[in-house]
Parts: sequence; C-alpha cells; structure tokens
Amino acid sequence: MKPPRKRTRAAPRIAGYHAHVYYDPAGTKAPAAKLREAIARRFAARLGRWHDRPVGPHPRAMYQVAFAPEVFAALVPWLMLNRGKLTVLVHPETGDAYADHTAHALWLGPPLALDVEFLRRA
Repeated sequence: MKPPRKRTRAAPRIAGYHAHVYYDPAGTKAPAAKLREAIARRFAARLGRWHDRPVGPHPRAMYQVAFAPEVFAALVPWLMLNRGKLTVLVHPETGDAYADHTAHALWLGPPLALDVEFLRRA
C-alpha cells in the first residue's frame, strides 16, 4: 500500500522577474554602467531608469532590470559571475510585492535592509 501523498500549495504564477542593481553614485556608478551596457547587449531585458537616491523600498541608488521567466536561467547565473562588487536583488513578480521582495528574494552579494513597511503600504 502506498503512503498518502502530501498536498502542497500551488506555486504563485511568476509573470516576470526584476533585478535591482545597487550602486554608490560617487563610487560605483561606472561599474554599474558597464554592467548595464553588457546586460543590454546580451539579454532581452527592459532597463529601468537610474535612481541616484533611494526610491520605494530600496535603501540605495539602483536601476532595475525587468525580464521574462524564460530569461532567468541565462541572466541570473551571468549576473552571479559578472556583477563584480555590486549587490543585486533578484525577485519574481507574482502580484505580492511584499513576499516577492522578502520571502521570494535572491541576493547576489551582501543583502541590504529594504524598507518593508513601504512594501506593506503599497
């Protein structure tokens, strides 16, 4: 007799991903720009604006890279190996911004403290 199967919750649908590339405007913007240019050349991704000040839940200057689930397997390992000393947050887009930026997040480099209260209010 087979043991009963455990029921698992269905995973939320992932509509896409964001990578947030953090930099210091006075010190690491040039390497962040080189990384951005390389991403634009190599991947089908939408590059967001430069934010030289903290914006939303993000505690440092950053730009966003938006990409489809099909691009994840190529882009994220490439970022792991090519981000240099930059910190990058990668998260899915499931419709739950709080969980996406916290429980579902992947950090490349040292994690940063996000303004989670901003996410709860959003």
